[in-house]
Amino acid sequence: MQTRAWPLFDEIVRSAPQRALNPWEGGAYRPDFDTLCLLLAVPLYLNANTQSRVPALALDVWVAYELRRAGLDPDAVWPREEAPRVIDTEIMRMVRALKPDLRNQILDKLKKGTGVGGVAVANANMLGKNYFKQVDVVMTSWKTGPELLISTKRMDSSFGKNMQNRVEESYGDAKNLSLRHPLASIGFFYALRSTAYEEAKPQYLWLVDMLTKLGREEDAYDACCLVMPHWSGASPPDDSGETDDEPTEEIEDVEAEEPVENLEATLASMPTVSLRHELVPEELSASRFFKVMINGVLDRSPISQHKRARHLRSPDDPAFI
Repeated sequence: MQTRAWPLFDEIVRSAPQRALNPWEGGAYRPDFDTLCLLLAVPLYLNANTQSRVPALALDVWVAYELRRAGLDPDAVWPREEAPRVIDTEIMRMVRALKPDLRNQILDKLKKGTGVGGVAVANANMLGKNYFKQVDVVMTSWKTGPELLISTKRMDSSFGKNMQNRVEESYGDAKNLSLRHPLASIGFFYALRSTAYEEAKPQYLWLVDMLTKLGREEDAYDACCLVMPHWSGASPPDDSGETDDEPTEEIEDVEAEEPVENLEATLASMPTVSLRHELVPEELSASRFFKVMINGVLDRSPISQHKRARHLRSPDDPAFI
């Protein structure tokens, strides 16, 4: 299922009209919600259940896309926009410097998502204080270590099932990561289908309250975000309500991915997904989330690092022109 989803995800972000636009406006961060809605429609179009992890991947792809829009190093932000999805920036620089024949041979091996000697893998597992944790969106390199760590969760149905357990687990995960990486920006991004507001309002209110509190802990998350997608119809079949951390399906070879022959026609046939912004408090908004996360990265790193991101945030500052 992922081999069908990745080409769609990639084409959507590559063709996004706001891709090259500065997301900063008057000191506020303006997320590209149109692209998020298209990405959220992909799992519905493919009828992908949560065990395929495609619904959660839609969130990971969008969060990583926004970090690249903000000017952070495209190779350092995982998942990358092309295979291999998780690989150190220095390795990619070395490979690109090779002669074409050798470069292509190595890239062909690296693009296999199961990894080559543990170098190129499908998922980012980061060591915290006490245990390894799969982190969904990461910015890191050998030189800097982890600078940004974001975990994503998604719940489309069965709102009373496992919601509390997952949020409680996320609290422990935040402590585990922040104690080993105290200077990294650490965030939690949660997508809850808007029907929860009508069908399970007590659970919706509890989640809003908990996410707000999690984002205020000094040694846990720097920020938490809630988005509430809305669409007509049921969730994909066999949906358990929430995506597991560990995928049950590895990304296959790039050659096995099914190309998108007509993106325009495919997008036209996808279900329409919108966002219920009015159900999300400002403290959990995506605009605030990205502002806090990106400012955290820039404020905790030398001025010589992330020059493009600094310029986009402060285009009139002569130091970054």
